[in-house]
Amino acid sequence: MAQPKKPIVSWILQALIILILLMAGPIPKLTGAEGAIALFTELGAEPIGRYAVGAFEALAITLLIVPKTTIYGAILTTGLMAGAIMGHLTKLGISISPDVHPDLQGPGMFIMAVVAFLSALGILAIRRAQLPIIGDKFTTASDP
Repeated sequence: MAQPKKPIVSWILQALIILILLMAGPIPKLTGAEGAIALFTELGAEPIGRYAVGAFEALAITLLIVPKTTIYGAILTTGLMAGAIMGHLTKLGISISPDVHPDLQGPGMFIMAVVAFLSALGILAIRRAQLPIIGDKFTTASDP
């Protein structure tokens, strides 16, 4: 009986990641929103880092939406959010200072990165049999 719940949990996690990425994601980074510029200036990665992260976030959203590419979207999200978490821990702080940009202050962005990271790990665990190269090693008799 537990088997049918796995796809539903994966879809919920996918939707959560997509929502998080859309809230803080590609559009502000690719259009040069003031907050995104301030953030990547603080990180020392303006403008190339901002454009690259924005493009990869847009790609992750697309991959998470398409059922056959969900696993790749989860892998990409894991990498993006690991980078975001490291940026917070090394340069930005868990709670962003209002000196960086008043609209970004507080721990909200860090919390969203951690939730997206953990959600992507959840998708990878649920869909582990679909992992490229190593997925067949995780297949059991109960996997579809």
